[in-house]
Amino acid sequence: MTAEERFLQYIALDTTSDENSPTCPSTEGQWALIRLLEKEMKGLGMENVRADGHGYVYGFIPANDVSLPAIGLIAHMDTVDAVPGSPIHPKKVRYTGGEIVLNEEKNIRMTPEQRHLGHDLIVTDGTTLLGGDDKAGVAEIMTLCEYVLAHPDEKHGKICVGFTPDEEIGRGADLFDVAGFGADFAYTVDGGAPDEIEYENFNAAAAKVLVHGFSIHPGAAKNRMKNAARLAIRFHEMLPVHQIPECTEGYEGFFHLCDMKGAEQEAELTYIIRDHDRQKFEEKKARMRKIADYLNGEYGDGTFELHIRDSYYNMKEKVLERPEVLHKAEDALRRCGLTPRSIPIRGGTDGARLSYMGLVCPNLGTGGCNGHGVYEYVSVNDMEKMVEVLKRLVLK
Repeated sequence: MTAEERFLQYIALDTTSDENSPTCPSTEGQWALIRLLEKEMKGLGMENVRADGHGYVYGFIPANDVSLPAIGLIAHMDTVDAVPGSPIHPKKVRYTGGEIVLNEEKNIRMTPEQRHLGHDLIVTDGTTLLGGDDKAGVAEIMTLCEYVLAHPDEKHGKICVGFTPDEEIGRGADLFDVAGFGADFAYTVDGGAPDEIEYENFNAAAAKVLVHGFSIHPGAAKNRMKNAARLAIRFHEMLPVHQIPECTEGYEGFFHLCDMKGAEQEAELTYIIRDHDRQKFEEKKARMRKIADYLNGEYGDGTFELHIRDSYYNMKEKVLERPEVLHKAEDALRRCGLTPRSIPIRGGTDGARLSYMGLVCPNLGTGGCNGHGVYEYVSVNDMEKMVEVLKRLVLK
């Protein structure tokens, strides 16, 4: 089975994750893909295949050359809830330039990246995401495993495979069995262009601001009402106006207001905080605390309640302790005719958390573009190229 065929099979399953769910995996839909992958891995002849009670799927291909390192390959099974995750109506188009009409009836159009001229692209109908993030990575890893098992004369070390739930809600590495996984180091296959190697990601935190007001009839409000909704706006306006996603790129960090709700009595603001630089990351958190303290001094103690929780840290510090892991990936890319590019991730991967859990884990591309939206698409050509990259990565 090709990576394309696997991909189309996987995206037919709705695996949207849910941040508000207390379970792992967070949604029942993810179990369909978990069970499918478990069955497929066993059918290929992989060893110690298991789906644990939390929805993590593991298996490995034994080494036929024990002098080679045990390499892990990891991808996540869930998809983001930013746009609908089903029903997905994919179609395959040859990109010859200009716009692609995704949906004639709704007049939804998209212009792919110029580097994909001449490529076969799998696109959506403009009403859902596609699921390339990260089912393209899942499909490429599984296709690599099928190849390796069908070519037993090609030398390789132990190949450890892991598929995680709930990466899109920041929980993908929470219950990952690093010791049981058995890899010396690993790579997530969860990026963009095939020539990319990503080992710098944001330091990340989530912040919640609860504002406690005092509601009273507006006609009798003078010197009495404390409008929580208005005070929430004041808190937000005290943050740096240009340190937002819409005004930043590259290594520039930001505060991102994800959600706001409330009325006179209670209000709530939800943020994510991001920065590649650890010191600037800590300064951003300190700035939010300073604002909360200042406003509590003005409106009374307890008016503003701030909760900040760190999510993950920049994996660069850990990856650079094992430069050979990067060199191996770079060599695989060059052997496939690609010139390696290292770009900072303006986000995070399971690999960031795993690198701090003792499993150094930079990120490789998949051929996917425009993730987390209805204009998401995957290049079939790039998927095929990534399978070749993975071969060069794990085979001697």
